[in-house]
Amino acid sequence: MAEHGSGALAGLRVIDLTRVLGGPYCTQWLADHGADVIKIEPPQGDETRSWGPPFRDGTASYFLGVNRNKRALALDLAQPDGRAVLLRLLEGADVLVENFRPGTLEKWGLGYAEVLAPRFPRLVHCRISGFGADGPMGGLPGYDAAIQACAGLMSVNGDPSTGPLRMGIPLVDLGTGLAAAFGILAALLERERSGRGQFVDATLYDTAIALLHPQAANWFLSGEPPRLIGNAHPNIAPYDKFRTATCEIFLAVGNDRQFRRLCGLLGRPELADDPRFATNADRNRHRAALRAVLEELLASHDGRELCDRLLREGIPAGPVLAIPEVMEHPHTRHRAMVVEVDGYRGTGIALKLSRTPGSVRRPPPRFAQDSRAILRDAGYTEAEIEALVAKGVVLERPRPAPE
Repeated sequence: MAEHGSGALAGLRVIDLTRVLGGPYCTQWLADHGADVIKIEPPQGDETRSWGPPFRDGTASYFLGVNRNKRALALDLAQPDGRAVLLRLLEGADVLVENFRPGTLEKWGLGYAEVLAPRFPRLVHCRISGFGADGPMGGLPGYDAAIQACAGLMSVNGDPSTGPLRMGIPLVDLGTGLAAAFGILAALLERERSGRGQFVDATLYDTAIALLHPQAANWFLSGEPPRLIGNAHPNIAPYDKFRTATCEIFLAVGNDRQFRRLCGLLGRPELADDPRFATNADRNRHRAALRAVLEELLASHDGRELCDRLLREGIPAGPVLAIPEVMEHPHTRHRAMVVEVDGYRGTGIALKLSRTPGSVRRPPPRFAQDSRAILRDAGYTEAEIEALVAKGVVLERPRPAPE
């Protein structure tokens, strides 16, 4: 795939100590837009390399999906010489991103306030953690699904027959990765004014709570706990999944004008003046009756054709498509939301910039693929690199995990 310029973040160097999902997703967004991201893996490698099948050349799709456009170095930070290498790399870095459990870097003598900020005053240090470093749950580990449970997201997903359900995607990890990327860029923008870096604290718990909209807003105002209502929207109707003659579709009717148009297209314009359905508040109070009427009207329609007609009339609607259908959809291809480079296939660049677009320049790296080149760039001689490899500080193949 041809490169499209250098990207808006060209010249930015990011040292990426993160593993699994939230951190790698954050740094992939930065890399996609031109940042030089150096992914430093522990001796055993990022554990998601083994989270398969499916695998490509021994590396799982889970890792491949969030680590493109990065250079890779394997480093044993438990050894003092490994920490010395990290400090050398930070001399030329703008950003450090890590997702160690809070206190780990401090234990290694690499705490932000005590060591990194005085030594690298322009450094932006972003930590991604489950719950943060302090408070009743400070320092405890957190994974996406567990945070979905304890931060309320599961309580608003599902219906009475299923009970609370985990979201189908790791929404908390992905959302925290995006929040971290925003925090990093905000800190870099502020650095232009102050000349100083700062610490960016991103947690899965905080992000999950921030995502509880509109349910949290409803509770703040009404005091009524949200109910499980399946695919329906707690504030808007009709905003739900329906069957047609050919497929399931989703109607997302956001206002009274759209509802009136929907009624006209379905051949029942008078429904828009029915006192039960005249306003969104009326429709909310009479959801069951409205659903019964719509199910009857939709039953004879070709779902995809109907959605196309509705969209062209300004009524948000869509057929329920599976991932293979989405990836082959003409609009997906038109928006370049599937990319291929050197045998790698992945989702495209979601954020389009007009003058400095992002690009996929290199596939996800093999373990330690760029270790020697990165060290040479940092000023290490070949003899010094060989010594680091010999001592197991720098690795060129994964070290077996301890029993």
